Amino acid sequence: MDEVRQDWLKEKGTQHVKEIAEHYGVFQHLFGDAYFFPRVPLDVAYDQGDDVFAPVCFGNQLKPKEVLKQPVIQFKSDPDTFWTLVLTNPDGHLTKENSEYVHWMIGNIPGSDVSKGDVIFDYLQPFPLKGVGYQRMVFVLYKQEKKLEFSQLKKSQPSLADRTFSTYEFYRDRQDVMTPAGLAFFQTDWDRSVTDFFHSTLGQEEPIYEYDFPEPFYERQTYFPKLEPFNIYLDKYRDPKDINRDYLVQRLAKENPFAKPKPKLRFPNAEPLPRDMPTWLQDKIKRDRLGWGRINEVEEYEGPPTDSLHANRGLM
Repeated sequence: MDEVRQDWLKEKGTQHVKEIAEHYGVFQHLFGDAYFFPRVPLDVAYDQGDDVFAPVCFGNQLKPKEVLKQPVIQFKSDPDTFWTLVLTNPDGHLTKENSEYVHWMIGNIPGSDVSKGDVIFDYLQPFPLKGVGYQRMVFVLYKQEKKLEFSQLKKSQPSLADRTFSTYEFYRDRQDVMTPAGLAFFQTDWDRSVTDFFHSTLGQEEPIYEYDFPEPFYERQTYFPKLEPFNIYLDKYRDPKDINRDYLVQRLAKENPFAKPKPKLRFPNAEPLPRDMPTWLQDKIKRDRLGWGRINEVEEYEGPPTDSLHANRGLM
C-alpha cells in the first residue's frame, strides 16, 4: 500500500488533494479566492494507544475523544529549512462570524522535527458544539524562506478569545516569507468529551443548538375524509398530549399487580368482527390484536405464535 500511495502522490496526488480541498470549501474559507497545490505530503496521525493510530486524511471523520492530544506529524524536508504548522477550525467560532479558532501553531520547525519548533499556540482539542453538525479541522504546512519572529502572536495563557484567527490575514502579512506547501484535514462532530472540555477546561456551560421545527400544516377538516381511516384523520387535529394521555389511561386501566396477564390468542384475528362495525374501527381492532402500531404502548405485546402468522395473513 505504501508503494501505491507513493505512486499516487507522484502522478496525481497533488491535483487530487487540491480538488478534494476545493470540494470541501477549504481554500474558499481560508484563503478566499486563492488556492495552492499541496506539494509536500503531510502525514498526521493521532495516537490511540496500543500502537493504534487514527490518521488524518482529506475529510475523514474523527470524534473529539480521538483527538484529545496533539498528533504525530511527519513530512520530508531538507534539514536546513524552516516550516510553520497551523491547525485551524473555520467552522467553530462561538462569537464572530467568518472567524476561525487556531488550535495549534508551531513555527520555525527545523527540517521536519516538530518537537524543536517554537510553540506559538499549544494544542487545543476540537470542541464542535452539539447540534451544529460536522466541523472541519485543517492542518496547513508553510515553508519559510528564513527563520521568523512570532513573538507578537504568542500569549502566555491564551484564552479562547485570544485564539481568534484568520488564515487569510496570517498568510497575507507573511506571503513574502512563507509559502503554503502541505495540507490535511478531517471532520468532527460532538461527543461527550466536548461537555467535559467546556466544564473542566473552559469552566463554562456548554452551548447546545437545537433545531426549531415548524408546526405541521394540516388542511381544514372536512366532513367526509376519503381514503383515510377516521380515527387517524381526527388524531391529526388533536393535541399530541391528549393522545398520549389516552394511551396512558388505557395502559393504567389494564394494570393489575394481583391478576395474571391474559394469555395471548393463538390466532388473534380468527374471531370475526360485527359486519356493521365501521371499517376504520375494524382495522384498528385487527392491528391492535396483532400488536401493530401504538398498542405496544398500552400493553407489552409479544406477538402471536410464529405458526399462527400464516393464519392471520389473509384477515387484514
